[in-house]
Amino acid sequence: MNLRETIIFESMKLFSLKGFMSTSINDILEACKTSKGGFYNHFSSKEELFLTVLAEAQLIWRDRVLYGLNDINKPTDKIIKLLENYRDRYLQDSDNFPGGCFFVALSVELDDIRPELVQEVNKGFVGLKRMLKRLLEEGKESGELSQGVDTNRTTELIFSGMIGSSVLFGVEKSTDTLDRSLNALIDYLTELRKQSVPG
Repeated sequence: MNLRETIIFESMKLFSLKGFMSTSINDILEACKTSKGGFYNHFSSKEELFLTVLAEAQLIWRDRVLYGLNDINKPTDKIIKLLENYRDRYLQDSDNFPGGCFFVALSVELDDIRPELVQEVNKGFVGLKRMLKRLLEEGKESGELSQGVDTNRTTELIFSGMIGSSVLFGVEKSTDTLDRSLNALIDYLTELRKQSVPG
């Protein structure tokens, strides 16, 4: 790993654990065993580093959470797989995100302080909701879900459940709590699907 990559990944861990505002340039220099010159050769500011780290975190999220979805045909099975991946492959990725969900933590931390940075973080939330709604709509079209299912409300419920479970896991670091909260969403979706099948 070259110095630029080291700065990105060490900063990702620090932002995850301490937050963006509480992580100083000196913290980053110490973690990377480099000098200010080494840092500024690659990044003009902490804000530029933040955007680079955010882009890398989004790539990791997609790699972890969307894993295997293309091999699944049924839209609701894709959502269940996404929830399982979120639980098992993303939230428990302590190598990259030792503080829990990177995006939730930064969104909460920066909300009132740095709204322009939160706006970048929130683009990912908007994209996730759009994907969940699209899959639910496809589930209605394919007959997996009844036409009476409100895809807007169901999207909000699943999204809120994902965010809530990540907050709880970030606080408690309990895999039992994480399993219970994400499994409740999976059970809800499974039950919704059962209710949609003609009896």
